[in-house]
Parts: sequence; C-alpha cells; structure tokens
Amino acid sequence: MKLTGKTKTDLLAVAACIVAYIVIQGLIMGDVIGPFWQLNIILIGINIILAVSLNLINGFTGQFSIGHAGFMAIGAYMSAVLTVKMQLPFIVAIIGGALSAGFLGFAIGLPTLRLNGDYLAIATLGLGEIIRISILNIQYVGGASGFMGIPRYTDFTWVFALAVITVFAIKNFINSTHGRACISIRENEIAAEAMGVDTTKYKVLAFTMGAAFAGVAGALFSHYFYIAHPASFTFMKSFDILTMVVLGGLGSITGSITAAVLLTFISAALASYPEWRMIIYSLLLIILMLYRPQGLFGNKELSLKMFSRVTGGKKHGSTQGN
Repeated sequence: MKLTGKTKTDLLAVAACIVAYIVIQGLIMGDVIGPFWQLNIILIGINIILAVSLNLINGFTGQFSIGHAGFMAIGAYMSAVLTVKMQLPFIVAIIGGALSAGFLGFAIGLPTLRLNGDYLAIATLGLGEIIRISILNIQYVGGASGFMGIPRYTDFTWVFALAVITVFAIKNFINSTHGRACISIRENEIAAEAMGVDTTKYKVLAFTMGAAFAGVAGALFSHYFYIAHPASFTFMKSFDILTMVVLGGLGSITGSITAAVLLTFISAALASYPEWRMIIYSLLLIILMLYRPQGLFGNKELSLKMFSRVTGGKKHGSTQGN
C-alpha cells in the first residue's frame, strides 16, 4: 500500500515524538534534568494542550474566547472528585474531567456563540469568572481553601502522551470537512452560511472540543500539584493561554506549541521576579503587534517543506552565482 504525503508526514512526526520522549525521559531518570526543570517540562505539556485547544476556537474558528481557565477548572475539580471521593482510576478521572468540561462548553456555547467579537469576549470572560466564583462557594470541593489531598498521578509520560493526542486530534479535525467548515466561518461567516454551512453548529462543536481538551489539562494540573485552588484559574490564567495563542499565530498549531514552550521558559527564568512576568508578556505582545501582527507563524505550520525550500533556494542561488 502506497503511503500518501500526509501519512508520511504524520509517521515522521510520531517517530520524532517517540525519540523526544525517550531522550527526555532518559534525562529525567538519569537525574540530568532536576526537579525545577521537570516541573517546567510538565507545565510546557499542559500549556501546549491549553494553547492548541484555545487556538481551535480563536484561531481556526475565528471566535474570541477569553474564559478558557474556567473549563480547565472544571476538569481539575471533576477529576479530583473522581479520584479522591470516588476512588476511580486516573484515566477515568481524565475522561470525566474532559466530558464535564466539554458538556459545559456545549451548554455555554449554544447561547453565547450567537454573539460576535467583543460581546463574545465579554460573555466568555464573565462565564469563566462565574465558574470560579461558583467553585469558591461549594464546600464539597473545599470552597475558598481549595481541594486538597489530590494524589500525584501526573508524570511526564501522561503529559507527553496527552499533549501528542491533543495535537494530532485537533490537527486531524482541522484537516477534515468539519475543520474546513470552521475555517470558512473564520474567513467569512456570512459567505459560509450562504453556502450552506451551519455556522452555529460548527462554532459550538469547536467550542465544545476546545473546552474538553482544557478539561484534560485541568485534570493533569490538579493531579500534579496535589491541590485544585480557585486562585489558579483566574482571568490571568486565561490571559496567559490567550497570549500563547496570539504569540504563536492564530490558526497555527505549531505556533501555539512554540509559544507555549517559549513563554513557559520565560516564566521559569523570571521565577525570582514574578512582578516582571506580566510586564514582559505585555512588551512581547506590543512588539509583536508592531512588527509581526499575525504572530510568529501567522496561520502557517512549521514543516520539513519550509526547510527544504530554504535549503533548495540557497543551493539554487549559489549555483547561479557560480
């Protein structure tokens, strides 16, 4: 059976992921990577899930959601309830966190995604805060003190595997007919609707998928830090995720991955100076808007073709010079 170009690319990507996992896991097991950087590698994986899932909503479907931390909170708390209160396996807790966040995304998306632009941003921001304030008043999950005593089930293997699954799931969705419908909504919603695309259906679908993957990230987060606290899921967390999406490029999965890695490393480097972190974030965004308003990658994806074109162009230029 002859493999297509996309299949070959996917197989190469999977092989690269396996190699990266073996190398990093080997360095962790050999104590070459210390506890501080292990923590940041875990955060990179969680941030990749969050950034790529938000990019599906903001970048590929053209909506403007800034309440992603609320869905992360639902995943964190629901998974903690399933493992601590009900003594269920971690995989069941992750699925439960994803389903609960996805269901809430569906329920919220139906009424709110009829809005556009700033109105949608305000609505999602308010909903994210409603989720957080509601959790503050539920004593069953710890209330304002947070949900403590969560077992640490999250490790590098879990985070790496789920980050890869998230990236490939969203990539395949974007390349499907449903994904093309979402992109058509981003490009021109009126024209898409005129061509028979059910815009509300696809906006809700993208919103639900993005919320579900945010729930997965929340489950990983709470089961690494032993606690789920409402203060971890404020507007500033949603802003962090949005910054990664905008920095990497709206409509670029590899851009979101690159930005998640970059900003997590910046946060780690500034761990001793927390007051400078948001200033640097703001300066990065201002510089980006001035010199690269479309983000680092725009809506393009990093691929081997890019490098082959660059290399081929240089070789061609040097041959002409000779």
